[in-house]
Amino acid sequence: MSALTPADERQHLQLLGLAGFASMASMRICDPMLVVLDQEFQVSTGDASAVVSVFAVVYGVLQLFYGPLGERFGKLRVVSLAVLACALFSAITALSTNLPMLVIMRGFMGAAAAGIIPLSMAWVGDRVPYERRQETLAKLMSATVLGMMSGLWFGGFAADTVGWRGAFVVLAVMFGVAAVLLLRRLRQQAKREAQLPTQSAPVATPGLWAAFRLTGQLLGTPRVRWVLGVTAAEGALVFGAMAFMPTHLHQQFGLSVVAAGSVMMLYGVGGLLYSQMARRWLAWLGERGLVRTGAALVAVGLLLLAWGSGVWLGMLTCLMTGLGFYMLHNTLQVQATQMAPAARGTAMTLFASSLFFGQSTGVLIMAQSVDMGWLAYAFTVVAVGVTGLGVLVYRLVGRH
Repeated sequence: MSALTPADERQHLQLLGLAGFASMASMRICDPMLVVLDQEFQVSTGDASAVVSVFAVVYGVLQLFYGPLGERFGKLRVVSLAVLACALFSAITALSTNLPMLVIMRGFMGAAAAGIIPLSMAWVGDRVPYERRQETLAKLMSATVLGMMSGLWFGGFAADTVGWRGAFVVLAVMFGVAAVLLLRRLRQQAKREAQLPTQSAPVATPGLWAAFRLTGQLLGTPRVRWVLGVTAAEGALVFGAMAFMPTHLHQQFGLSVVAAGSVMMLYGVGGLLYSQMARRWLAWLGERGLVRTGAALVAVGLLLLAWGSGVWLGMLTCLMTGLGFYMLHNTLQVQATQMAPAARGTAMTLFASSLFFGQSTGVLIMAQSVDMGWLAYAFTVVAVGVTGLGVLVYRLVGRH
Protein backbone atom coordinates (compact mmCIF):
# COMPACT_ATOMS: atom_id res chain seq x y z
CA MET A 1 0.00 0.00 0.00
CA SER A 2 1.68 3.22 -1.13
CA ALA A 3 1.38 6.47 0.77
CA LEU A 4 -0.91 9.14 -0.61
CA THR A 5 0.21 12.71 -1.12
CA PRO A 6 -1.91 15.34 0.70
CA ALA A 7 -3.47 16.29 -2.64
CA ASP A 8 -4.32 12.66 -3.44
CA GLU A 9 -5.82 12.14 0.00
CA ARG A 10 -7.94 15.27 -0.33
CA GLN A 11 -9.23 14.25 -3.77
CA HIS A 12 -10.04 10.73 -2.61
CA LEU A 13 -11.93 12.09 0.39
CA GLN A 14 -13.90 14.49 -1.79
CA LEU A 15 -15.04 11.67 -4.06
CA LEU A 16 -15.83 9.39 -1.13
CA GLY A 17 -17.75 12.27 0.39
CA LEU A 18 -19.79 12.65 -2.81
CA ALA A 19 -20.55 8.93 -2.83
CA GLY A 20 -21.49 9.02 0.86
CA PHE A 21 -23.71 12.05 0.24
CA ALA A 22 -25.63 10.21 -2.47
CA SER A 23 -25.83 7.04 -0.36
CA MET A 24 -27.39 8.80 2.64
CA ALA A 25 -29.72 10.80 0.39
CA SER A 26 -30.99 7.54 -1.12
CA MET A 27 -31.44 6.03 2.34
CA ARG A 28 -33.60 8.86 3.70
CA ILE A 29 -35.36 10.06 0.56
CA CYS A 30 -38.43 7.86 1.10
CA ASP A 31 -39.13 9.01 4.69
CA PRO A 32 -41.20 12.08 3.69
CA MET A 33 -42.73 10.20 0.73
CA LEU A 34 -44.68 7.68 2.81
CA VAL A 35 -47.87 9.76 2.86
CA VAL A 36 -47.75 10.15 -0.93
CA LEU A 37 -46.89 6.51 -1.57
CA ASP A 38 -49.77 5.19 0.55
CA GLN A 39 -52.17 7.41 -1.42
CA GLU A 40 -50.81 6.43 -4.84
CA PHE A 41 -50.74 2.70 -4.18
CA GLN A 42 -53.84 2.65 -1.93
CA VAL A 43 -52.10 1.06 1.05
CA SER A 44 -51.61 2.00 4.71
CA THR A 45 -48.65 4.10 5.83
CA GLY A 46 -47.35 1.03 7.64
CA ASP A 47 -47.38 -0.96 4.39
CA ALA A 48 -45.71 1.89 2.50
CA SER A 49 -42.96 2.01 5.14
CA ALA A 50 -41.63 -1.25 3.67
CA VAL A 51 -39.66 0.92 1.22
CA VAL A 52 -37.72 2.21 4.25
CA SER A 53 -37.36 -1.02 6.20
CA VAL A 54 -36.34 -3.22 3.24
CA PHE A 55 -33.51 -0.82 2.40
CA ALA A 56 -32.26 -1.08 5.99
CA VAL A 57 -32.62 -4.88 6.15
CA VAL A 58 -30.72 -5.56 2.94
CA TYR A 59 -28.18 -2.85 3.75
CA GLY A 60 -27.48 -4.61 7.03
CA VAL A 61 -27.29 -8.12 5.59
CA LEU A 62 -24.91 -7.17 2.78
CA GLN A 63 -22.43 -5.66 5.24
CA LEU A 64 -21.50 -9.24 6.10
CA PHE A 65 -20.27 -9.65 2.51
CA TYR A 66 -18.78 -6.26 1.71
CA GLY A 67 -16.29 -6.39 4.59
CA PRO A 68 -14.54 -9.52 3.28
CA LEU A 69 -14.82 -8.25 -0.31
CA GLY A 70 -13.11 -5.02 0.69
CA GLU A 71 -10.33 -6.91 2.46
CA ARG A 72 -9.80 -9.14 -0.56
CA PHE A 73 -10.19 -6.83 -3.58
CA GLY A 74 -9.48 -3.40 -2.13
CA LYS A 75 -11.84 -1.07 -0.31
CA LEU A 76 -11.77 1.74 -2.86
CA ARG A 77 -12.41 -0.62 -5.77
CA VAL A 78 -15.42 -2.19 -4.07
CA VAL A 79 -16.79 1.26 -3.15
CA SER A 80 -16.50 2.42 -6.77
CA LEU A 81 -18.38 -0.58 -8.16
CA ALA A 82 -21.05 -0.26 -5.45
CA VAL A 83 -21.66 3.36 -6.45
CA LEU A 84 -22.00 2.31 -10.08
CA ALA A 85 -24.57 -0.34 -9.08
CA CYS A 86 -26.50 2.32 -7.11
CA ALA A 87 -26.80 4.43 -10.26
CA LEU A 88 -28.26 1.49 -12.20
CA PHE A 89 -30.74 0.44 -9.53
CA SER A 90 -31.86 4.02 -8.86
CA ALA A 91 -32.76 4.40 -12.52
CA ILE A 92 -34.74 1.13 -12.51
CA THR A 93 -36.50 2.12 -9.27
CA ALA A 94 -37.92 5.18 -11.01
CA LEU A 95 -39.72 2.80 -13.41
CA SER A 96 -41.57 0.87 -10.66
CA THR A 97 -45.23 0.36 -11.54
CA ASN A 98 -46.51 -0.95 -8.19
CA LEU A 99 -45.52 -1.07 -4.52
CA PRO A 100 -44.05 -4.62 -4.56
CA MET A 101 -41.74 -3.68 -7.43
CA LEU A 102 -40.76 -0.47 -5.65
CA VAL A 103 -39.98 -2.39 -2.46
CA ILE A 104 -37.87 -4.93 -4.39
CA MET A 105 -35.89 -2.23 -6.13
CA ARG A 106 -35.35 -0.39 -2.86
CA GLY A 107 -33.89 -3.66 -1.61
CA PHE A 108 -31.44 -3.71 -4.53
CA MET A 109 -30.54 -0.09 -3.82
CA GLY A 110 -29.84 -0.99 -0.20
CA ALA A 111 -27.69 -3.91 -1.33
CA ALA A 112 -25.55 -1.65 -3.50
CA ALA A 113 -25.39 1.27 -1.05
CA ALA A 114 -24.16 -1.07 1.69
CA GLY A 115 -20.69 -1.06 0.15
CA ILE A 116 -20.12 2.70 0.30
CA ILE A 117 -19.97 4.41 3.70
CA PRO A 118 -18.57 1.65 6.00
CA LEU A 119 -15.77 0.77 3.56
CA SER A 120 -15.06 4.49 3.08
CA MET A 121 -14.60 4.84 6.84
CA ALA A 122 -12.40 1.73 6.87
CA TRP A 123 -10.32 3.23 4.02
CA VAL A 124 -9.82 6.36 6.15
CA GLY A 125 -8.77 4.16 9.06
CA ASP A 126 -6.18 2.46 6.85
CA ARG A 127 -4.80 5.57 5.17
CA VAL A 128 -5.07 8.37 7.76
CA PRO A 129 -2.92 8.41 10.92
CA TYR A 130 -4.80 8.05 14.20
CA GLU A 131 -4.04 11.60 15.34
CA ARG A 132 -5.89 12.99 12.27
CA ARG A 133 -8.48 10.25 11.97
CA GLN A 134 -11.24 11.73 14.13
CA GLU A 135 -11.10 15.05 12.28
CA THR A 136 -11.05 13.27 8.91
CA LEU A 137 -14.00 11.03 9.83
CA ALA A 138 -15.88 14.15 10.95
CA LYS A 139 -15.36 15.67 7.49
CA LEU A 140 -16.63 12.49 5.85
CA MET A 141 -19.57 12.50 8.26
CA SER A 142 -20.38 16.07 7.22
CA ALA A 143 -20.93 14.85 3.67
CA THR A 144 -23.17 11.99 4.81
CA VAL A 145 -25.17 14.30 7.10
CA LEU A 146 -25.67 16.74 4.23
CA GLY A 147 -26.83 13.79 2.15
CA MET A 148 -29.35 12.84 4.83
CA MET A 149 -30.63 16.42 5.03
CA SER A 150 -30.90 16.70 1.27
CA GLY A 151 -32.66 13.34 0.99
CA LEU A 152 -35.23 14.31 3.63
CA TRP A 153 -35.92 17.68 2.00
CA PHE A 154 -35.78 16.56 -1.61
CA GLY A 155 -37.97 13.52 -0.95
CA GLY A 156 -40.76 15.80 0.26
CA PHE A 157 -40.11 18.42 -2.43
CA ALA A 158 -40.13 15.87 -5.22
CA ALA A 159 -43.28 14.20 -3.90
CA ASP A 160 -45.11 17.54 -4.08
CA THR A 161 -43.64 18.69 -7.42
CA VAL A 162 -41.91 16.38 -9.92
CA GLY A 163 -43.13 13.18 -8.28
CA TRP A 164 -41.31 10.44 -6.43
CA ARG A 165 -40.06 8.92 -9.69
CA GLY A 166 -38.23 12.12 -10.52
CA ALA A 167 -36.41 11.90 -7.20
CA PHE A 168 -34.92 8.54 -8.14
CA VAL A 169 -33.87 9.83 -11.56
CA VAL A 170 -31.92 12.61 -9.83
CA LEU A 171 -30.32 10.02 -7.53
CA ALA A 172 -29.32 7.90 -10.53
CA VAL A 173 -27.56 10.86 -12.14
CA MET A 174 -25.75 11.74 -8.90
CA PHE A 175 -24.56 8.17 -8.36
CA GLY A 176 -23.50 7.97 -12.01
CA VAL A 177 -21.31 11.06 -11.75
CA ALA A 178 -19.71 9.81 -8.52
CA ALA A 179 -19.05 6.37 -10.06
CA VAL A 180 -17.34 7.77 -13.15
CA LEU A 181 -15.10 10.05 -11.09
CA LEU A 182 -14.19 7.32 -8.60
CA LEU A 183 -13.37 4.76 -11.29
CA ARG A 184 -11.28 7.31 -13.16
CA ARG A 185 -9.40 8.18 -9.98
CA LEU A 186 -8.85 4.50 -9.21
CA ARG A 187 -7.33 3.91 -12.67
CA GLN A 188 -5.05 6.94 -12.33
CA GLN A 189 -3.84 5.76 -8.94
CA ALA A 190 -3.20 2.24 -10.25
CA LYS A 191 -1.14 3.59 -13.18
CA ARG A 192 0.86 5.82 -10.85
CA GLU A 193 1.62 2.94 -8.47
CA ALA A 194 2.60 0.68 -11.37
CA GLN A 195 5.24 3.22 -12.46
CA LEU A 196 6.84 3.41 -9.01
CA PRO A 197 9.94 1.25 -8.38
CA THR A 198 9.24 -1.77 -6.23
CA GLN A 199 10.99 -1.27 -2.91
CA SER A 200 9.49 -4.14 -0.96
CA ALA A 201 7.45 -7.26 -1.46
CA PRO A 202 3.75 -6.57 -2.00
CA VAL A 203 1.48 -7.03 0.99
CA ALA A 204 -0.43 -10.26 0.68
CA THR A 205 -4.20 -9.94 0.69
CA PRO A 206 -6.28 -12.60 2.40
CA GLY A 207 -8.12 -15.15 0.32
CA LEU A 208 -11.86 -14.61 0.04
CA TRP A 209 -12.73 -17.60 2.24
CA ALA A 210 -10.20 -16.49 4.85
CA ALA A 211 -11.73 -13.02 4.80
CA PHE A 212 -15.18 -14.48 5.47
CA ARG A 213 -13.83 -16.64 8.31
CA LEU A 214 -12.45 -13.48 9.85
CA THR A 215 -16.03 -12.30 10.42
CA GLY A 216 -16.72 -15.28 12.66
CA GLN A 217 -13.49 -14.70 14.55
CA LEU A 218 -14.40 -11.09 15.24
CA LEU A 219 -17.86 -12.07 16.46
CA GLY A 220 -16.18 -14.36 18.96
CA THR A 221 -14.54 -11.36 20.64
CA PRO A 222 -16.52 -10.13 23.70
CA ARG A 223 -15.81 -6.44 23.13
CA VAL A 224 -16.87 -6.66 19.49
CA ARG A 225 -20.16 -8.29 20.48
CA TRP A 226 -20.72 -5.62 23.14
CA VAL A 227 -20.17 -2.75 20.68
CA LEU A 228 -22.35 -4.38 18.02
CA GLY A 229 -25.18 -5.09 20.47
CA VAL A 230 -25.29 -1.51 21.71
CA THR A 231 -25.14 -0.29 18.10
CA ALA A 232 -28.14 -2.44 17.13
CA ALA A 233 -30.13 -0.98 20.02
CA GLU A 234 -29.22 2.53 18.89
CA GLY A 235 -30.40 1.79 15.35
CA ALA A 236 -33.72 0.33 16.53
CA LEU A 237 -34.49 3.25 18.83
CA VAL A 238 -33.21 6.35 17.06
CA PHE A 239 -33.42 5.41 13.38
CA GLY A 240 -36.74 3.63 13.91
CA ALA A 241 -38.23 6.81 15.37
CA MET A 242 -36.56 9.06 12.81
CA ALA A 243 -38.24 7.31 9.88
CA PHE A 244 -41.66 8.45 11.14
CA MET A 245 -40.82 11.94 12.35
CA PRO A 246 -41.89 13.52 9.01
CA THR A 247 -45.18 11.58 9.18
CA HIS A 248 -45.82 12.88 12.72
CA LEU A 249 -44.97 16.43 11.69
CA HIS A 250 -47.45 16.12 8.82
CA GLN A 251 -50.27 14.50 10.78
CA GLN A 252 -49.98 16.17 14.21
CA PHE A 253 -48.28 19.49 13.46
CA GLY A 254 -50.29 20.18 10.29
CA LEU A 255 -47.27 20.59 8.01
CA SER A 256 -47.36 19.76 4.32
CA VAL A 257 -45.22 16.87 3.08
CA VAL A 258 -42.54 19.21 1.71
CA ALA A 259 -42.62 21.38 4.85
CA ALA A 260 -42.22 18.30 7.07
CA GLY A 261 -39.23 17.21 5.01
CA SER A 262 -37.77 20.72 5.26
CA VAL A 263 -38.19 20.79 9.05
CA MET A 264 -36.53 17.37 9.27
CA MET A 265 -33.45 18.92 7.65
CA LEU A 266 -32.81 20.48 11.05
CA TYR A 267 -32.02 16.95 12.27
CA GLY A 268 -29.11 17.06 9.86
CA VAL A 269 -28.21 20.61 10.91
CA GLY A 270 -27.77 19.24 14.43
CA GLY A 271 -25.42 16.62 13.00
CA LEU A 272 -23.44 19.28 11.13
CA LEU A 273 -23.24 21.37 14.29
CA TYR A 274 -21.63 18.42 15.99
CA SER A 275 -19.30 17.38 13.15
CA GLN A 276 -17.95 20.88 12.54
CA MET A 277 -17.19 21.35 16.25
CA ALA A 278 -16.30 17.76 17.11
CA ARG A 279 -12.90 18.64 18.54
CA ARG A 280 -14.37 21.37 20.76
CA TRP A 281 -17.27 19.21 21.93
CA LEU A 282 -14.80 16.51 22.95
CA ALA A 283 -12.60 19.00 24.78
CA TRP A 284 -15.57 20.53 26.62
CA LEU A 285 -17.44 17.38 27.56
CA GLY A 286 -15.11 14.40 27.15
CA GLU A 287 -16.39 11.12 25.70
CA ARG A 288 -18.61 10.31 28.65
CA GLY A 289 -19.99 13.84 28.70
CA LEU A 290 -20.86 13.52 25.03
CA VAL A 291 -22.78 10.33 25.80
CA ARG A 292 -24.74 11.87 28.67
CA THR A 293 -25.55 15.07 26.77
CA GLY A 294 -26.43 13.26 23.56
CA ALA A 295 -28.80 10.78 25.20
CA ALA A 296 -30.51 13.58 27.14
CA LEU A 297 -31.02 15.73 24.03
CA VAL A 298 -32.53 12.84 22.06
CA ALA A 299 -34.86 11.79 24.90
CA VAL A 300 -36.12 15.31 25.62
CA GLY A 301 -36.49 16.07 21.92
CA LEU A 302 -38.62 12.99 21.31
CA LEU A 303 -40.86 13.76 24.30
CA LEU A 304 -41.43 17.31 23.08
CA LEU A 305 -42.16 16.01 19.58
CA ALA A 306 -44.62 13.43 20.91
CA TRP A 307 -46.70 15.75 23.08
CA GLY A 308 -45.95 19.28 21.91
CA SER A 309 -47.51 21.40 19.18
CA GLY A 310 -46.47 24.31 17.02
CA VAL A 311 -44.06 24.56 14.12
CA TRP A 312 -41.31 26.21 16.16
CA LEU A 313 -41.36 23.42 18.71
CA GLY A 314 -41.19 20.86 15.92
CA MET A 315 -38.14 22.64 14.51
CA LEU A 316 -36.46 22.73 17.91
CA THR A 317 -37.05 19.03 18.56
CA CYS A 318 -35.55 18.04 15.19
CA LEU A 319 -32.45 20.11 15.90
CA MET A 320 -32.10 18.69 19.42
CA THR A 321 -32.48 15.06 18.38
CA GLY A 322 -30.03 15.48 15.50
CA LEU A 323 -27.33 17.04 17.68
CA GLY A 324 -27.89 14.49 20.43
CA PHE A 325 -27.85 11.51 18.10
CA TYR A 326 -24.53 12.41 16.51
CA MET A 327 -22.95 13.04 19.91
CA LEU A 328 -23.99 9.52 20.88
CA HIS A 329 -23.37 7.86 17.53
CA ASN A 330 -19.93 9.30 16.90
CA THR A 331 -18.77 7.94 20.26
CA LEU A 332 -19.85 4.46 19.16
CA GLN A 333 -18.30 4.97 15.73
CA VAL A 334 -14.90 5.83 17.20
CA GLN A 335 -15.09 2.70 19.37
CA ALA A 336 -15.90 0.65 16.27
CA THR A 337 -12.85 1.87 14.32
CA GLN A 338 -10.63 0.40 17.02
CA MET A 339 -12.49 -2.90 17.52
CA ALA A 340 -10.11 -4.75 15.19
CA PRO A 341 -7.44 -2.53 13.54
CA ALA A 342 -6.00 -5.48 11.63
CA ALA A 343 -9.39 -6.16 9.98
CA ARG A 344 -10.93 -2.72 9.98
CA GLY A 345 -12.97 -3.22 6.81
CA THR A 346 -14.75 -6.24 8.26
CA ALA A 347 -15.17 -4.57 11.65
CA MET A 348 -16.75 -1.43 10.20
CA THR A 349 -19.13 -3.38 7.98
CA LEU A 350 -20.20 -5.43 11.01
CA PHE A 351 -20.80 -2.14 12.81
CA ALA A 352 -22.98 -0.86 9.98
CA SER A 353 -24.76 -4.20 9.73
CA SER A 354 -25.74 -4.06 13.40
CA LEU A 355 -26.91 -0.46 13.06
CA PHE A 356 -29.20 -1.20 10.15
CA PHE A 357 -30.50 -4.51 11.45
CA GLY A 358 -31.55 -2.47 14.43
CA GLN A 359 -33.08 0.19 12.21
CA SER A 360 -35.13 -2.33 10.25
CA THR A 361 -36.51 -3.78 13.47
CA GLY A 362 -37.31 -0.35 14.81
CA VAL A 363 -39.08 0.72 11.61
CA LEU A 364 -41.24 -2.42 11.59
CA ILE A 365 -42.30 -1.87 15.20
CA MET A 366 -42.91 1.85 14.77
CA ALA A 367 -44.99 1.16 11.65
CA GLN A 368 -47.50 -0.73 13.77
CA SER A 369 -47.86 2.25 16.10
CA VAL A 370 -48.61 4.50 13.11
CA ASP A 371 -51.43 2.28 11.86
CA MET A 372 -52.94 2.14 15.36
CA GLY A 373 -52.58 5.87 16.00
CA TRP A 374 -50.10 5.36 18.83
CA LEU A 375 -47.13 7.21 17.35
CA ALA A 376 -46.88 9.72 20.23
CA TYR A 377 -46.79 6.84 22.73
CA ALA A 378 -44.14 5.09 20.64
CA PHE A 379 -41.94 8.20 20.68
CA THR A 380 -42.31 8.26 24.47
CA VAL A 381 -41.18 4.64 24.77
CA VAL A 382 -38.21 5.38 22.50
CA ALA A 383 -37.25 8.35 24.69
CA VAL A 384 -37.12 6.06 27.73
CA GLY A 385 -35.14 3.50 25.74
CA VAL A 386 -32.59 6.11 24.64
CA THR A 387 -32.03 7.01 28.29
CA GLY A 388 -31.14 3.37 28.98
CA LEU A 389 -29.02 3.28 25.85
CA GLY A 390 -27.04 6.23 27.16
CA VAL A 391 -26.21 4.23 30.29
CA LEU A 392 -24.94 1.31 28.18
CA VAL A 393 -22.76 3.52 25.98
CA TYR A 394 -21.45 5.29 29.09
CA ARG A 395 -20.31 1.93 30.47
CA LEU A 396 -18.84 0.97 27.08
CA VAL A 397 -16.67 4.09 27.00
CA GLY A 398 -15.59 3.39 30.57
CA ARG A 399 -14.30 -0.03 29.47
CA HIS A 400 -12.21 1.39 26.67
